[in-house]
Amino acid sequence: KGLIDTSIILKAVLDKEIGLRTGNVLSHAAVFSVDTYHKFFIVTDAAMSIAPSVEEKRQIIENTLTLSRALGAKLPKVAVICAKEKVNPKMTATLDAEELVQMQKDGKITGCIIEGPYALDNAISKEAAEIKGIKGEAAGDADILLMPDIEAGNVLYKALTYLANAENAGIILGAKAPIVLTSRADSDKAKLNSIALSVLCSSFKGE
Repeated sequence: KGLIDTSIILKAVLDKEIGLRTGNVLSHAAVFSVDTYHKFFIVTDAAMSIAPSVEEKRQIIENTLTLSRALGAKLPKVAVICAKEKVNPKMTATLDAEELVQMQKDGKITGCIIEGPYALDNAISKEAAEIKGIKGEAAGDADILLMPDIEAGNVLYKALTYLANAENAGIILGAKAPIVLTSRADSDKAKLNSIALSVLCSSFKGE
């Protein structure tokens, strides 16, 4: 992408004749490595889907599964992130979480474990999950953090990058090939990581 405006590159990606469109939702996946967590994890979506519906969230999850497997997760654990751990009719994200969990139980989403609603601490800290009595498989061991909307995703992405100095890489999924779409403010290393991540994802054949 370089310094090209995002709208320009996406216009080319979505071109009906020569573009990379598939009909699927395009979503951003950011991979992070931090000293305080025991493995790579994915934050999605921090850059593309503004306020995804539950159906769009289903597609966002499915977009990330091959990437998560390429990073070593044989059965990716998805934590649906919300502001609290209990379903609240006034909080749409918790209702979406409940529905996504049911979709996985019903076999409408396969190849992963989906749990939620989870507050962020429950997804990344076994200690926090134990204190709150949460015993899910993704509790403290999530591979994928599905964010409720772009604001939450973007804030977490930038907090990890600038406050935690986390190693990161980001790509767009859901097209015929991964798309490297880094921020103009990203470091050279993050841009190189993103190129490497796109190659890893596109070349992964599964096990």
